[in-house]
Amino acid sequence: MTLLNIAQIVASIVLVLIILSQVREAGSGFFGSAQNTIRTRRGLERTMFQLTIVLIVIFLVVSTLSARLTGGQ
Repeated sequence: MTLLNIAQIVASIVLVLIILSQVREAGSGFFGSAQNTIRTRRGLERTMFQLTIVLIVIFLVVSTLSARLTGGQ
């Protein structure tokens, strides 16, 4: 059970770092900005986006397993 807690902490820290590293320049910040153009993600940006999705899924699975195994305590 301690292994799940460590995995959850590591996943959350890495997820926060990945999300914060995706902040763009030119007026963007923690709350984003309105963009009038539609563009596609390429290269490193696409990889970071996909990694974010994978980390979110991992975090949710580990959190759900941890909650089920501890009985919601």
